[in-house]
Amino acid sequence: MSQIDEIKSRIDIVDLISETVKLRRAGKNYSGLCPFHAEKTPSFIVSPDRQTWRCFGQCSEGGDVISFVMKKEGWDFVEALRYLAERAGVKLEPFRAQKPEEKEEHERLRGLLEEAATFYHHQLVNTPAGRDALDYLHEKRGLSDATLETFGLGYAPDSWDAALVHFTAKGYREQELIDAGLLTVREADSTSSTTKRTYDRFRNRIMIPIRDENGKMAGFGARILDPNDVPKFLNSPDTVLFSKSRLLYGLDRARKPIRAADQAVIVEGYMDVIALHQAGFENVISPMGTALTEDQLRLLKRFSRRIVLALDPDTAGQAAVLRGLEAARQSLDRENEIRFDARGLLRHESRLQADLRVATMPDKLDPDEIVQRDPEQWKLLIESAKPVIEHVMATLAQGRDLDDPKVVSEIGDKVWPLIHDLPKPEEREFFTQRLARFLRVDERAFIYRQAPGPKARRPRLRAEIPAAEQAVVAVPPRSPSHRIEAHILGVLLRRPGLLYRLDRTLQESALSRLLPEDFEYTDYQVLFHLVRQSLEQDADDADQYLHQNLPPALADLTDDLLASSPSLDPVDDRLLEDLFRGVIKIRRLGLDESINQLRFLQEDAQQQGDLRAASYLKMVSQYRRSRNALDQASSKLAERRRE
Repeated sequence: MSQIDEIKSRIDIVDLISETVKLRRAGKNYSGLCPFHAEKTPSFIVSPDRQTWRCFGQCSEGGDVISFVMKKEGWDFVEALRYLAERAGVKLEPFRAQKPEEKEEHERLRGLLEEAATFYHHQLVNTPAGRDALDYLHEKRGLSDATLETFGLGYAPDSWDAALVHFTAKGYREQELIDAGLLTVREADSTSSTTKRTYDRFRNRIMIPIRDENGKMAGFGARILDPNDVPKFLNSPDTVLFSKSRLLYGLDRARKPIRAADQAVIVEGYMDVIALHQAGFENVISPMGTALTEDQLRLLKRFSRRIVLALDPDTAGQAAVLRGLEAARQSLDRENEIRFDARGLLRHESRLQADLRVATMPDKLDPDEIVQRDPEQWKLLIESAKPVIEHVMATLAQGRDLDDPKVVSEIGDKVWPLIHDLPKPEEREFFTQRLARFLRVDERAFIYRQAPGPKARRPRLRAEIPAAEQAVVAVPPRSPSHRIEAHILGVLLRRPGLLYRLDRTLQESALSRLLPEDFEYTDYQVLFHLVRQSLEQDADDADQYLHQNLPPALADLTDDLLASSPSLDPVDDRLLEDLFRGVIKIRRLGLDESINQLRFLQEDAQQQGDLRAASYLKMVSQYRRSRNALDQASSKLAERRRE
């Protein structure tokens, strides 16, 4: 990940703009008064999904978090990036290009994992050895064949070398199998020397492919079939592709349902995720068997700020709550459980401005058992999820006598520090009143208490966090046009001279020449502007100018773009046609997004009787005409190709 991507991943655009603009929800976006010109009716849209902003009023500008800071502060790109890096706790390091062989190695490992998923799935559905596992999934877990296919479930044979033999026969090296997490290495002492022995990491287990948020293979989770085996769940080890601190199982399939429901539900087990998806509850994900990290929650917040933890009674119960309140984190470091740390969850909730709630499963049932028994019960459990503090209050009071003053005092001692840590005074007041009513005491008993500590802890900067505690940062989500924009830039960086021909082709189709505004992200806009400058100057050749004037912060991005287009079509006409189609696509995607945003502004203005509703409707019509012009240009191109 580039340094720019890391900075963007750590700063949510809604949070940053909210410091300047009062925003309110408008569909899946937020709207407010534009900070760059005087207006009385909101025309300013912020998209948390795309991490972009746009003014549909006098400014008619937009961009990402970097461009907002540039425009607000009057800074250039480098100044804005430095400010955001400091705010995010990211140290801007000197550029170090990733070697082409490293990229190739990573892609080869992903290919190996994809083949491994196919291998294990075949073992499950097509071999006698996988029959017991298949019966278990059908009969005990109630999973259909379609679900097994959708999630790619498999079976690892009860063998020490089945995967080793299979993949070395296909040309993979033993070290590659180790690097992908498919083999385990163990040193064995002998009388003469110390030797290393390799064997299959996964044996006689149900195999669950784990993909990142973009659907790319990262590793496996594996569940036992023999109840005497340990551990119950075994994940891939940390590799260049697999990091359990940032991955969320099922997010590749849950992204759209989470956005649609504006809610993400976190459960504890992979099988729970699969069963709930099969039952139609598709906004469900699971961590990798450890405590939730802030990076995981930050990644989820891209899709929704409303997050429910659906925890089983053991995890969310009184013993777990008490351990969490005592912050005995080391004793809770068990590999296969979500740890309930109320104070940690509240810190995450505050820093990320999210809405975290807890739903406890009844009758010691797992989520998959509940949804099989009664899907409506699952729906009600999620709808009735409580805020973290209320969950702690109810859990600590369960089965205890609230008429006993010692019990009341003990619960107050546990809960009051959590309330006092809340950063917003209105939240502290609300939960103080709620705690007082719950315990049936005067709220002044808490207000006059000695403060248990500072009201809010300053989050540590990344530089202050030991390297061992730093989780891999999630790649920020990109819009559908991102891949196309990257391709266009990659081509133009290799062949800048094509830009003039592209401009002429666009103008011949009654379209404007390619502009920086056609690119959604500020770093792309800066690079494109540099490409055009390289052609407009005559002191150096274009390639030399690009090399000499490239900002160091964009060097790694440029390297990625160049690597993404290593071999270009030698025929300029075909390459030009490819660029032309790409420009048509990114402009059409941008118009579609703008039309959707304008509809929310129009509906809002109509509800308030604002006369600007008519102007928004007029803008929608203009954008539709522009979209029709793009469609006509695309049709003419298709006709020329058929001739």
